[in-house]
Amino acid sequence: MSTYNEIDAHDLSVMLTTQSLLLVDVRNDDEVARGVIQNAIHIPLAMLPVQYESLAKADNIVFYCHSGVRSAHAAAFAASKGCKHVYNLAGGVLAWARAGYPFAQINTLSK
Repeated sequence: MSTYNEIDAHDLSVMLTTQSLLLVDVRNDDEVARGVIQNAIHIPLAMLPVQYESLAKADNIVFYCHSGVRSAHAAAFAASKGCKHVYNLAGGVLAWARAGYPFAQINTLSK
């Protein structure tokens, strides 16, 4: 059975500077408009089943959402499809903000 790992904001911050990873924001458009974690791509959770093949090539995938619930579903889905090294940001952007890490505006979002 494929599984994913939970990581906290500090671990994600370290991963962003030390590893190649794909950071996926699964929030809705209105949530993403408020700010994203730098270098994230936006794939709303509902669109993940039709776009997951583009994720399969990534060495490390980190999913996040507002509180960590939707991204946990996304991580479980990706892991069930055979993606390796799948992570969920525990607590989502709420935990990221509480830890004092910055957000980027949508116009700097990677495509």
